[in-house]
Amino acid sequence: MDLDELRTLLARHARPDWTTAVDGVLISKVDRPDPPEPSMSGTVLAVIAQGAKHLALGDRVYTYGAGQYLVASVDLPVTGQFTQADPERPALGFGLTLEPSAVAELLLQAGPGDISRAPAGVPSGIAVSDAPAALLDAVVRLLRLLDQPRDRAVLAPLIKREILWRLITGEQGAAVRQLGLADSGLSHVSRAVRWIREHYAEPFRVEDVARLSGMSVSAFHRNFQAVTAMSPIRFQKQIRLQEARLLLATHPGDVTGVGRRVGYDNASQFSREYRRQFGAPPSTDATRLRRTGGAPAGVPA
Repeated sequence: MDLDELRTLLARHARPDWTTAVDGVLISKVDRPDPPEPSMSGTVLAVIAQGAKHLALGDRVYTYGAGQYLVASVDLPVTGQFTQADPERPALGFGLTLEPSAVAELLLQAGPGDISRAPAGVPSGIAVSDAPAALLDAVVRLLRLLDQPRDRAVLAPLIKREILWRLITGEQGAAVRQLGLADSGLSHVSRAVRWIREHYAEPFRVEDVARLSGMSVSAFHRNFQAVTAMSPIRFQKQIRLQEARLLLATHPGDVTGVGRRVGYDNASQFSREYRRQFGAPPSTDATRLRRTGGAPAGVPA
């Protein structure tokens, strides 16, 4: 029953820009299978109500459909594609931004024994599970507030906290909990991810980033791979190429300059790696981007 109402609410309130009147809540509605598109995942909960989606992270591929949810606990470069969608039965999804401060607050309020012990090791930055009834019920109640503006300001924060609690105590709780722990393995990797994203055009030594993250080099390699499914150097390359594509959408005639701005001194290497990532050389892809109105915006994972 929750899925039926969830579909109705998502279809009614979907907007072209994916936003809603509730801060941090996004709605996706796609009426045809789309080609794979790279984006950043954000730190989000994504619930599919209708259709299905593939999400690739490094060498890992996650598939989730109606009644399932995905949690991204680190902002990662992913490639996503809706695979089941048509005008008569569009793919419908719900997204909620996950804030580390909100996770930390709930963890502080939890009583002894309220949260099961986390398994050893650092969890993957992305995970998929079947959505329990209690989680779907909370999502539906949050979306109902889009039709209840008087109640929205008071009740939306309460229901978002409930959703977060369902995640913290659910199957993917270990990953969500680490999002709010300042000294968790996931937070150390997140620190490295943020540094690489902010300095993607600069060469770096893995040893220096490991030190910045508060880990030994061996632990850094192991944990970074566990969370991102990539090596730090490959992660940097993914960020460089995605930033290059955004720049080419507005500077289509300056392929060489764009390559230099994102950190490529060798134009042929830039062209080769860009084509491998996006299926076309930079100049061809830039023409297509200009014709279609620019690079795709980020959407819920």
